[in-house]
Amino acid sequence: MLSIRHVGESTAKDLVRHFGKLDAIMQANAEQLLQVPDVGPVVAQSIVDFFAEAHNREVVQQLRTLGVHWEEHESTGTQDLPLSGKIFVLTGTLASMSRDEAKSRLEALGAKVAGSVSKKTDYVVAGEEAGSKLIRAQELNVPVWNEAELIQHLKECEKT
Repeated sequence: MLSIRHVGESTAKDLVRHFGKLDAIMQANAEQLLQVPDVGPVVAQSIVDFFAEAHNREVVQQLRTLGVHWEEHESTGTQDLPLSGKIFVLTGTLASMSRDEAKSRLEALGAKVAGSVSKKTDYVVAGEEAGSKLIRAQELNVPVWNEAELIQHLKECEKT
């Protein structure tokens, strides 16, 4: 991770999904960065400022020279993925996959996976021994899926 102020793991994944390549992120202006889900003016300016500094560009080049490479792909731009804009929270133990695998599959379909339930949460996936997150989802009337419903929706979305 490059330690860009205000850019955490989730935002970094959104940036890569949107732009595809690190060079494209490095060259993006604030207006282009604002097209990425969950990137607001403060985060966009922070990214622009980071890559405007010659030292930071030099560090990226040195890392490449040392053999460090970032996974790159074609930009999705504004392409709509089946779960784009949806926020999921995972809680409890899933029997057929790890939470990391569930998170990766959801993110690959455009979803954002959050660590806590809020009024912005679209779905909570509750596995065995779900606790306070399930209770919070019920209090906020957030739809709760069990593992079978998650798997069904993943399969449907992955077909498209």
